[in-house]
Amino acid sequence: MTRAETTRAAWMGVLDKYHEERNAPVSSLYWSEKDIWSRDRTRAVQDEKIAAVAPFLYENSAFYRRRFDRLGVAPTDLHSVDSLIANWPVVTKQEMMEDAIAHPPFGTYTACGAAEWADRGWMHFSSSGSTGVPRVFRYTHFDRKFWEQANARALHSGGLRKGDTILPMVGFGPHVFAWGVQYTAAAMRLPVIPGGGMDGKARVGLIERFKPSVLLCTPSYALYLGRVMQEMGLDPAASSVKWLLTGGEPFSGVAGTVERLQDLWGAMSVEFYGCTEASPHCGGYSCPEYQAGDENFIHLMEDIQVWETVDPDTLTPVPLREKGLTVCTNLNSESSPQLRFLVGDYTRLDDSPCSCGRHHIKAVGCMTGRADDLVNLRGIKFFPVQIEEAVRAVPGTGDEFQIRLTTQPDGMDVMEVLVEHSTDVADAVAREIRSRCEIRCNVRVLAPNTLPKTEMKAKRVFDERRK
Repeated sequence: MTRAETTRAAWMGVLDKYHEERNAPVSSLYWSEKDIWSRDRTRAVQDEKIAAVAPFLYENSAFYRRRFDRLGVAPTDLHSVDSLIANWPVVTKQEMMEDAIAHPPFGTYTACGAAEWADRGWMHFSSSGSTGVPRVFRYTHFDRKFWEQANARALHSGGLRKGDTILPMVGFGPHVFAWGVQYTAAAMRLPVIPGGGMDGKARVGLIERFKPSVLLCTPSYALYLGRVMQEMGLDPAASSVKWLLTGGEPFSGVAGTVERLQDLWGAMSVEFYGCTEASPHCGGYSCPEYQAGDENFIHLMEDIQVWETVDPDTLTPVPLREKGLTVCTNLNSESSPQLRFLVGDYTRLDDSPCSCGRHHIKAVGCMTGRADDLVNLRGIKFFPVQIEEAVRAVPGTGDEFQIRLTTQPDGMDVMEVLVEHSTDVADAVAREIRSRCEIRCNVRVLAPNTLPKTEMKAKRVFDERRK
């Protein structure tokens, strides 16, 4: 065997060693015993996986081989979490984009080549491309079984049980969120009502006729669909829906949005967090206690990934409980294990025990904005979610809002926020924005139902400034 084949077999062997092929939970509370492993045992498994994946990537990914050689790091130098953090600078989206441009169409940052794709290829996914060239990822059927089990642990933690029926309301394009849940539902033996390719009224018809208990969608779409139901003379809170399984946008850390969703539907909203590059299956998920404290939080699945936070300027690790950008090392894939990929969402990590019994680290405050989304207006930096919090803080505002950035004739950049309300609440919204972002802006109040309804992933920011 070649070194590439030998290291691949060794890496896949370690993955199989810790894999459980389950279609039922180990208990009413946990899908897997790994959910309640001690932190010491989880760290030992992370170390074992890092020692196996580093030589695998060196031999099977040209992107990683070049990076090892450029840094002067040998694969054997990475044998534990501590050695990884000490010797391996974070991988950025910019690096991956440059690799994708230089080596189209797939880049060289994954370990699924033409031979693996032809032999056991499963699905092709890509990033959204919102921050440049989309990164493309091919996954194998070997990967799929790991996705199913990771997602099953997350969905069971969030409350889904035998007897639930899921209605996915997504386009099923090349993005990972809904596809992972679709396959996981099959592994969990949960029935699915296909809801793709329909408008809101048709989907309301599915809810009324077939009584699903779970909606799978973005938070924005859940708000939109609830308003469609109300316009049809129906009460979402009186429907069969008990769970809102949401992903694709930050929401559970946005003050006012969780409450608005749950009040509208009379249902529990649970989070499904990840990214295409390094956490294609669920990385962050809700437990029964995630709304019990002063701040919402999500757990991060540590036996299959290493999660860190880093300083946004230096990209060096920050201490626990201090705010930083998320970094993920994916240790759960043949095709796309990634070492210290900068996901780039702001959060605070806390390793204190959770009353749910899980020892996996918590992202406190959930995810409060991706660094890529940061708006810089006249030297003041803020996130769209801060504007969302301000809008939600004013009673009676509509679900939709827009942030419009333009340049005046005199060259000054300005912001206007469009909101919906039955009365003039411009001053109140402006005050809320100023208290959160320390910036003055114009607020324009429109009549209810004026702004376009968000049917998929929300687009809130329209940047028309002169560059």
